Amino acid sequence: MELNLEIVVLPVADVDRSKDFYTGLGFRLDADFATERGLRVVQVTPPGPGAASIIFGEKLTDAVPGSVRGLHLVTPDLAGARAELIDGGAAVSEIWHDADGVFHWAGTANRVDGPSTAHHSYSSYVSFEDPDGNEWIIQQVIDRLPGR
Repeated sequence: MELNLEIVVLPVADVDRSKDFYTGLGFRLDADFATERGLRVVQVTPPGPGAASIIFGEKLTDAVPGSVRGLHLVTPDLAGARAELIDGGAAVSEIWHDADGVFHWAGTANRVDGPSTAHHSYSSYVSFEDPDGNEWIIQQVIDRLPGR
């Protein structure tokens, strides 16, 4: 079996505000269409080689706007990505790592300021929220584990 994650649906309150926010961060606008019956779909894709996109719009989900937590993006240059996101208008956290050094806890529990002292891949993060409060985590991965 072959399966690929290609779309994540985000619940948002204001479609145009979200479209402006994500395209302002450099996400590519792939689609924006509406049907006569009120379905609207906006698809954007984060910058980079990944294949997964996000969609939001009208009548796509009954989830509460801002209720998505822990969406992860990966970058080899965490400081550079952070700076570009800030330039695009996002309120991005300072770089942090988890005290246990394995992954990270939910919310801000167990966070330690600054990058991982060992500077390993998968160990340092920044985070931000979209205008509705959907949470994004950016994880630094310089060298991938075998098979990934």
